[in-house]
Amino acid sequence: MRKIIFLLLFMSCGILAGCTTKEKTQDFKVLQINIWHQTLTVPGGFSGLVSIIQQTDPDVVLLSESGGSNKNFIPQLLDTLKSLNKTYYGQTTNYSAGFISKYKIDSQQECCHTQRNGPIIKSYITVAGNTLAVYSAHLDYMHYECYMPRGYSGETWKKLDAPVLDADSVLRANRKSQRDEAITLFVEEAKAEIAKGNLILIGGDFNEPSHMDWQADTKDLRDHNGMVINWDCSVMLTDMGMKDSYRELYPDAVKYPGFTFPSANSSVDVKKLAWAPEADERDRIDFVYYYPNPLWTLTSASIVGPEETIVEGKVKEKDSEDSFIIPNGIWPTDHKANLVTFKIKEKEVK
Repeated sequence: MRKIIFLLLFMSCGILAGCTTKEKTQDFKVLQINIWHQTLTVPGGFSGLVSIIQQTDPDVVLLSESGGSNKNFIPQLLDTLKSLNKTYYGQTTNYSAGFISKYKIDSQQECCHTQRNGPIIKSYITVAGNTLAVYSAHLDYMHYECYMPRGYSGETWKKLDAPVLDADSVLRANRKSQRDEAITLFVEEAKAEIAKGNLILIGGDFNEPSHMDWQADTKDLRDHNGMVINWDCSVMLTDMGMKDSYRELYPDAVKYPGFTFPSANSSVDVKKLAWAPEADERDRIDFVYYYPNPLWTLTSASIVGPEETIVEGKVKEKDSEDSFIIPNGIWPTDHKANLVTFKIKEKEVK
């Protein structure tokens, strides 16, 4: 009798409101990459950019340094990818941040514009029925003051008489940049998108480390010289609830530093890669942040680029446990990139 009851319950479960139906999800891959003056600095850099897009097959690409002398850069990239049977959409901008997508761009606009720095590019796309507001950023490169504790100026990039070992002094100098102003504007922008229920993502070259990488566990590493510094941009993003995709999956900044700058590049003289040639200047300054929402789940995050880094002006072999995607072709930049994957739930049509 019990078997009959169980069988009837099981059958009714299949008939009633989908209790055996699995939620449909869709992978969504994000490549964030600084392309170093439109790839013009690296011989063969443009083909290298095309190659890494082919290799990683992202759904969207967040580009930093995509503006420059070639006003036709985005159309040229789209045409080249199309000739390789990869269809992406994008719009020409005159600014350093760019964006291309496998999904048609519903609309695109500039936002978070500061006096000295170009805007963040905000694009709306629809994925599995969900609206995504995707922000591509390249923040102000001036006053790169994570060099101060290492004995270099972040304004002139010249060696100082001694490292600056006062966190307040470093942060005051760092705030002369317009990075914090841009992120303040982004936070207000993003709050409006969150209120609409949209999925929010921002990525790019922030030209500033994360406070998560400059705490007590790393204070005696990488020429931090005992410093603990709560860098503004990452603190503001964290305080508003944004998640740093790499640190979400790899919270240990000692084992998984995730350095993105400077990157080794066999196609470029190492002297062009090192800005603080007598220091360990390695930092994670390229990011993909997202706002948590039940509609999506972070599933993977990898560093893309050569495993080697630059320390004291010399190429150094990998010395971390970071997971790398090694490029098959020419590496087009002095940064490493990020590849982040989400699973997005298909939105039910009511």
